Amino acid sequence: MLKNLISCIINMKKIKLLVIILITTNVSFAQVATNSYRLYLTDKNNNTYSINNPDEFLTPQAINRRLQQNIEIKINDLPISKAYLDSLNTLGLTILNKSKWLNTVVVHTTNQALIDTITNIGFIKSKQKTTSVLKTNSNKKSFEKQDLTILSQNDEPLNYGYATTQISMLNGHVLHQNDYKGQGITIAVIDAGFYNVDLLPAFESLWDSAQILGTKDFVDGDIEVFDASSHGMKVLSTMGGNISGELIGTAPKANYWLLRSEEVATEYSIEEDNWAAAAEFADSVGADIITSSLGYSEFDDSLQNYSYSDMDGNTTFITKAADLAASKGILVVNSAGNLADDPWNYISAPADGDSVLTIGAVDAFATYATFSGIGPTSDGRIKPNVAAMGYQTAVQDIDGSITVANGTSFSAPIIAGMAACLWQYYPELNNMQIIQKIEESAHQYSNPDYKLGYGIPDFGKAANLINTNIISFAEKILIRIYPNPFHSYINIELLQKSNETVSIELYSIIGEKIIKIEKPIIDQSIIEINNLEDLPSGIYLLKIKIGDRTTQKRISKIN
Repeated sequence: MLKNLISCIINMKKIKLLVIILITTNVSFAQVATNSYRLYLTDKNNNTYSINNPDEFLTPQAINRRLQQNIEIKINDLPISKAYLDSLNTLGLTILNKSKWLNTVVVHTTNQALIDTITNIGFIKSKQKTTSVLKTNSNKKSFEKQDLTILSQNDEPLNYGYATTQISMLNGHVLHQNDYKGQGITIAVIDAGFYNVDLLPAFESLWDSAQILGTKDFVDGDIEVFDASSHGMKVLSTMGGNISGELIGTAPKANYWLLRSEEVATEYSIEEDNWAAAAEFADSVGADIITSSLGYSEFDDSLQNYSYSDMDGNTTFITKAADLAASKGILVVNSAGNLADDPWNYISAPADGDSVLTIGAVDAFATYATFSGIGPTSDGRIKPNVAAMGYQTAVQDIDGSITVANGTSFSAPIIAGMAACLWQYYPELNNMQIIQKIEESAHQYSNPDYKLGYGIPDFGKAANLINTNIISFAEKILIRIYPNPFHSYINIELLQKSNETVSIELYSIIGEKIIKIEKPIIDQSIIEINNLEDLPSGIYLLKIKIGDRTTQKRISKIN
């Protein structure tokens, strides 16, 4: 539900960052076609293809992913039987969309008598009204934007600029500094449109390096996605953006497919069919990851609405499609939705999928963002799985500047990009093992909740690029930091004697110094920092200096 996922921008008092923006959306003027139906077919009989010859109906990329992850080719991989499609065409039905995985066809007709009797046809099991949108013309609309001063930030080694916090919070820079930036991983972005991605500066490096592999519009049935909503453009910028000193995304070297499934102007169930078709297309072109900042619970036609009990991972059409995509070896990442301050309150579909990596939102202080959809699923599972920065997230703006935006729409792709880097590091793992690595690295893995799930991942830890217990300085100075997470105290244990002075500084995730301690370390092997119980929960940075040697460690506070 894009209207619930498009960000609302407000003042960020905690870091004195004031940017007010109204998201620009290129609205399609559309005509609602009320006579659209999803037909569930009985089988795939009379099929011209066989699972014994997959190269006749699956692309080499799709076959390779199945081989690499030991995934069996199944009947649901077969295309819909051509004989059935031909019969529907002969009846005068216009086919709007179809899903081979779910064996469904969306049709449009004004012949009500035909629809009333269509389930009498032998190969049609049932029908469901979807309603659809027939596009007639489009018009680009711009809303007022006002930018005020953004305070400068200290540059990280890769000069992330305004994206520093959203990446360092995840220890994502550790993977980047080891040259894991998503190379060789393909991400399919399923969204509402990618306004001016072909022109805006954040994406120049993607085009220059041929990292944008293609586009497809499942709403209008063409390949033009750069004239629609700017929402997908902003989503893409959190991963693929690459302007040194301003915005570097979480996977600046990954490859991307840009797929449009959402019609912003209206909300009907056919968008679930569009999503399913986009996911099947992503499979066919070899996507490793799908990132989707969309969610569905309520529609313009209330008869199509879902209830919270439907959020069980097995009921909604889109969730079934998302779990099927995961069954084909694709890592499916989806936003939790922004409905926590709405009467709905919970996550929406397909975030309820048991094979979907669902992402909640926090602010720059690693504190739960109050709009972020909460769990559990209606059958009691932990959702969201993990969380990332979705409040005042740095994104590309429509005018070429860098601005900020709110929503799980942006925390989800931040994680998707980092997951690409992690999978590049662990090419031997399958999609579900990557999810497990991400969850196990998160700061509240041992005590998950229904707001942040397992918490904020540590991708350095997930990749074993940082030893989480022992930190080694040059010349064999070793220290151990515990407990982590901490509650009321932190112990820093010096494992070798030294005649030098130790300087210890504790910072918030946005660089605010909280504590500084300096003392000689002769005959003192453990330094304890006490009275920390009043600190808010979240992520902190511990900087330790002994002589001219410095290291820093990300630690977590729990209450």
